[in-house]
Amino acid sequence: MTALIELPPGDPGTPPHRHAGPVFGYMLEGEMIFELEGEPERVIRAGEAFWEPGGDVIHYQAANNLHDTWSRLVVVMLCAPGEPMLTLVGEEELERRRDRRAPRG
Repeated sequence: MTALIELPPGDPGTPPHRHAGPVFGYMLEGEMIFELEGEPERVIRAGEAFWEPGGDVIHYQAANNLHDTWSRLVVVMLCAPGEPMLTLVGEEELERRRDRRAPRG
């Protein structure tokens, strides 16, 4: 599946979730705070690419880092037929796995 994602200024993005398969993305414009389980959060800027492995890894953040402009990105998500593309992660699981989240500044 290929999708254009548009985040309004300051949008926090989708709550913590995981994808059934890998995701490849490219920032068209703006900036995004990107955080995967086990990695420190980082800023991805227009013209930069990113990926995530999918599977069991929690995707904590994909937020618009800018408060005065939209951020737009294109993603290609791979998934097995019949599997959900995105599954939200509940508070209970987040608490059980909090030791897997990178320290935050």
